[in-house]
Amino acid sequence: MTTIFVFVRHGENDLISSRIAGRQNGVHLNEEGRKQAQKIADALSRFPIDAICSGPLERACETAAPLCQRLELPLQVAEEFNEIDFGRWTNVSFVDLAKTPEWQPWNSFRSFGVTPNDEMMIDVQARVLRKMRQLRVSHRLVVVFSHGDVIRAIVAYFLGTPLDLFLRIMINSGSISLIETGDDFARVRLVNGSVDAEDILPELARRD
Repeated sequence: MTTIFVFVRHGENDLISSRIAGRQNGVHLNEEGRKQAQKIADALSRFPIDAICSGPLERACETAAPLCQRLELPLQVAEEFNEIDFGRWTNVSFVDLAKTPEWQPWNSFRSFGVTPNDEMMIDVQARVLRKMRQLRVSHRLVVVFSHGDVIRAIVAYFLGTPLDLFLRIMINSGSISLIETGDDFARVRLVNGSVDAEDILPELARRD
């Protein structure tokens, strides 16, 4: 049995380029993010989706909402797709983080680095993989709304890319990445795709 996972990074918010939003509550999509969410719904609603999942934070759930409404599917909130636990780095500006001794090792040595709350990237990969295995038992096409480094980590896993090089993988806000899994294989079909493209993976579209 084959299951396709479409990973979507949440839309724009006011903290996205200035500081780590992390797991703090109350970070909502801004106007651009809401437009991105609508475009995502437009692009993906023609796929034969049978499950929509999201991490628990507002910015991920809000990005998922238009697609759920369009397809009349419930949103399955899963902690496994949550943002990395950044601990005391949460809501700190990138300018200030650059002055923090632990910040550089975290970025250049992701295979061994840890956040202040002791989460490693290998932990992130493991929790996402476990949830993917659960979902593929009963679903064939799943859309997952999550966060940049979380998606980057799982794409790196299936590409066989070392975690120390995973920042070479671009995952923009509002982008989609697609992983196809079977009992004994996996394929990365798309990375950092734009929903503004005229036709995204037309072979997956509904055939009415």
